[in-house]
Formats: sequence, structure tokens, C-alpha cells
Amino acid sequence: MPPLHRKSKILRRSRILWASPALWRPRLVFWCGALAIGLVSVAFAKLADLAQHLFGRITAAGPHGDLVPLLLTPAGFALSAYLALRFFPNSQGSGIPQAIAARHLHEDRDRQRLLSLKVAFGKVMLTLLGLFSGASIGREGPTVQVGASIMLAVARFGGMAQARGLILAGSAAGIAAAFNTPLAGIVFAIEEMGRAYEARSNGLVLTAVILSGLAALGLSGTYTYFGLASIGPASAREWLLVVVCGVAGGALGAGFSGFALSLGRRIRRWMQPLPLRRSVLLAAGCGLAVALIGLASGGATFGTGYEQARGAIEGQALPPFFFLEKLLASFLSMISGIPGGIFAPSLAVGAGLGSSLGLALGTSITLAATLGMAGYFAGVVQAPMTAFVIILEMTGNHDGVIAIMGASMLGYLTSRLLQSEPLYHGLSRSFLAAAMRQSRAEEQEARPDTAETGAEDPRPVKKSDA
Repeated sequence: MPPLHRKSKILRRSRILWASPALWRPRLVFWCGALAIGLVSVAFAKLADLAQHLFGRITAAGPHGDLVPLLLTPAGFALSAYLALRFFPNSQGSGIPQAIAARHLHEDRDRQRLLSLKVAFGKVMLTLLGLFSGASIGREGPTVQVGASIMLAVARFGGMAQARGLILAGSAAGIAAAFNTPLAGIVFAIEEMGRAYEARSNGLVLTAVILSGLAALGLSGTYTYFGLASIGPASAREWLLVVVCGVAGGALGAGFSGFALSLGRRIRRWMQPLPLRRSVLLAAGCGLAVALIGLASGGATFGTGYEQARGAIEGQALPPFFFLEKLLASFLSMISGIPGGIFAPSLAVGAGLGSSLGLALGTSITLAATLGMAGYFAGVVQAPMTAFVIILEMTGNHDGVIAIMGASMLGYLTSRLLQSEPLYHGLSRSFLAAAMRQSRAEEQEARPDTAETGAEDPRPVKKSDA
């Protein structure tokens, strides 16, 4: 065959291949899924702000409005815990542990227990209920579970098989759209979600982050989460602040995650005889405690803590013990079992810690709050790169890059010395174990039927697509 004819034949084959619906359908479905994550994230953010605003208006109305949380918060916690356990199992907590656990499961039916459109719907609705009740929770962690659920759902429709990579991509897109921090979404996927990161997932993660980010920008425009803060250390005292914020934030973060993991295991054992009743009672008790802390703090600890953190970034000193009150409210909201994340509350705790340390050392409140967020957040999640990048993108503080990196690294190292198990990965073990137990139970229920009839199990056995 002449070379010219052979070349034209190859070109015709490539054109047919590129025009093939079998090639383009998965890509189009994936792109639509990434855009959907951006749209859902923006809608979720606006509804979350509305829920917090309504709670604020209710508690501010009338002469006895400040007593409303004593009824509304415990009732909202109890209702959220009941609905989560009864109708939306595996929607409890942050949502990031569920996404991590799903990446370790090999069967599609097992992953669907943790990541599905039903779970995603329940996650959004119950997180909004928690914010309307005054819970100290955030929407960013839930957005990760929602993003991963959407991506897996569209993957099943489009016939895509890379489940682990798609969970990674959906999680990264969720973080990127929730905070308007595309770089942080990518770093989060590499460092926190996929500790054994596969290079073949690069394209999926980047594409998902870009498309979800474009959808979010189209609706919300360009903005930085906490506004702009351009300041770096200019004296020996401010460099000392970097060390103090990193070490103190890491120690406080390690205490939070260590107690959460330890107490969480005890609570799960305590719930075993009557899980629904005891879950509702625990949530109501935690809700009452959160309400009392909120009243004692003048309402500052209710909700995500975004306004307090932004105020500190803008130079407004927070009350000296705000960070302890917010930490306790966030801890109680977390162990109550209601759906809701810890990203935004952790940033508020870190900003409060930094503000208090800045007041003690006589330094800039803006710089201290930024460094406190970096140290504490890195201590809680033990992901220093994510902490550094996400805070840099949320504040736009390029003058303090080295200082933020230093505080994040010190927070991480201090936390690792005190608490060896990362919070999200420790929490993911319970979801992974529960999914595996349920899968084995279903298999055992099916075996007697097949043994009596002598027939083979009709369910197809799917190989791992990891």
C-alpha cells in the first residue's frame, strides 16, 4: 500500500473515532456533572446563608427572642438526627469521611450506600436544618459528599468506570466551588482525599475543578471568601507570632480531632442496643448545650462563624475566649451526629485563637487571625498544603505566603506529635466497616436461598474498577 494511501486511511479512522458517540458521550456526561456540581454548590451556599439569616431573625425578634434557641436548637438537632438515621443513612457528619471510605470500596452497590443522589439530597436538606437550628456547622464538607455523589451518578449514566478517580474529581470540584478556591480543590484531592494519589486522575480532577469553578463564577462572580488581606510579618515579634500560632493551633487541633475520634467510638458502642432513640437523645442534649453556649457568647457561636472570622481578618479583635466557645460548640455539633461540616467553624476557631494571641503579643489582628486559621486548620485535618493554599486563596494575602506556610507546617507537625491519626481518615473507618458489614449480611441472607434451589446467585459479580 502506498504511503499516501495508508496515511489517508489512518486519518479516516481517526475522524470516525473522534466522531463516535461511544467516545464523546462519557465526556459530555462528565462535563455536565462537573457543571452541575458548581451550580449545586452555589445554590447550597445561598440557601445556607438564608438558613442562618432566618435563625438570626427569629432569635432577635421580640423581647424573649434570645430564649428561642433553648427550644429551637435541641428540637432541630433531634429532628435532624432522626431524619438522618431513619431516611438518609450515611448522611451524618461532615461528608468527607464518607467520600474517603467510598474510595476504598470495590462494589458499586457498596459505594452507593455512601454516595448517591438520595444521600446528597438528604445531606443538603439536613445541613440547612442544622444551620436554621443554630448548629455550629459548615456546608463545605457536605459539598464534598454532594459533589462525589453527583459525579458517581452521572458516571453510571455515562458508562464511565473510573470510580475512584471520579470520587476524587467530584470531591475536588465540591471544595473548589464551595470556597471559590480552585487550587485548594486540587490540593485537597491530592493531599487529603487521595493519600495514594493516582497520576491518571490528574485530568479528571483538573477538568472537574475548572468546569465547576466556571459554573460557580458565572453565578457568584469573582470574589475571595474572606475579602482581601495583604500583610506579612514585619518584626521579630510578628515572626514569633508565626511560631506561637502554629504550635498552639496544632495542639488545639490535635485535641479536637483526638477527642472526637475517641468519644465517637464510645458513642457508637453506647448506641448499639437502641440506635434511633439514643441518637435522637444525644442530638437533643448536644443541641441544648450548643444553645447555652450560644446564649453565653451573645449568639457569636451559632452558625458557621464566617462573620466573626471575616471580621478578624479585617482587623476587628474577637473576644479573648471566643475561640474556646466556638470550639466547644463545634465539637458538640460534630459528635451529635447531625449532618454538617467542620471546615468553616474550624476557620472561625483558628481566627479567634489568632486574634487572642495577637492581642497578647501586641501584633496585627489581621496577621494573627490569618496565622491562627492556618495553624489550627492544619492541626485538625493534618493536611498542611491544603491549609496553606485554601487560606491563601480565601484571603488573597500574598505578602504573608511564607508566614502562612510556616504556621501550617508547625500546626501539622505539632498535631502529628500529639495525635497520629488524621481526623477524616479516622472517621472514615466507621463508615467503611459499616458498609462492609452490611454487604456481608446481604450475602449471607442470599446464600440459603441459593443453597436450597441449587441455583447460582443471579446477582452479577463486578470486578473492582479501582
